[in-house]
Amino acid sequence: MRRSEMRDWLGRFSLINPVLDKEFRLRMRSPRAMWTLFFYLLAIGLLAFAAIYLTQELSGRGGSSFNPEQSKGLFYFLTMAQLGLVAFMAPGLTAGVISGEREKQTLNLLLTTQQSSATIIISKLLSSLGFMVLIVFSTIPIYSMVFLYGGISPKQMVLVFLFYLFIMLVLGSFGIFFSTLLKRTMLSVIATYGVTLFLFVGTALLYFVMMSVTSNHFYSQPAGAAQTYNWIGHIIAWNPVAALYSILEPSISDELFMANRHGYSGHTGKGAPMPLWLEFMLIYSVLSAAALWSAIRNLRPTARRHR
Repeated sequence: MRRSEMRDWLGRFSLINPVLDKEFRLRMRSPRAMWTLFFYLLAIGLLAFAAIYLTQELSGRGGSSFNPEQSKGLFYFLTMAQLGLVAFMAPGLTAGVISGEREKQTLNLLLTTQQSSATIIISKLLSSLGFMVLIVFSTIPIYSMVFLYGGISPKQMVLVFLFYLFIMLVLGSFGIFFSTLLKRTMLSVIATYGVTLFLFVGTALLYFVMMSVTSNHFYSQPAGAAQTYNWIGHIIAWNPVAALYSILEPSISDELFMANRHGYSGHTGKGAPMPLWLEFMLIYSVLSAAALWSAIRNLRPTARRHR
């Protein structure tokens, strides 16, 4: 009797629900998943070997040795390259999960089950991102080449992969939101990639435009003046590349919030109120939660109107 009660309790609170179990089986057992994983690792591996070869050739050592500073640069290069691949793949994996069910006319059948709207949305999100998590963590052996030459701490690598998980959750939440809100998969994919493009490119352009607008005031100060706090640094905190780079180089957070840079190297002025990566996570945690809440609310709009 006690064992059956425990089984019921685990079945009630387990994350493996029927929707999640079905999605995992469909995604992980298909030949497309195997080939996607293969070509992803092939691309990352080729980038790593190409970067090692180019750095050795440019240093003029002909492959006889490898500088730890070059290893650090290789790690930064792989980190940013993988961030770009994550930003390219994550929206495509999540932008059509709900609209695809609607186009296949299976969404109504899914809604008639005992699964709640929150369970369906979270299960679709986790199953879509689960394959992406597998791909990202499968690149750890490639990163191990960097540790052969030194210059990188395990803490940095752990923080980078945790950041990957967070950015996948953010982009996946936006993809689920547009997939639920829009009726067509093509429209939701375009909207999700448009938001992703704005996060990576639009926020950087907006930061540089605002810096150029206010530069005349700050650069008019004497060359020896103390650096001045600039609120425009909060704009670049919305950019995933800047947030990830602030994990690799913590000093960049203070530098991006300093307005007067006449070659002055002191740090007597006021720096960043918080690290860029922390502000980034705070902002997008709220936006991701809002996107998921809206997707859950809009999954059954007819039932909400009847209530």
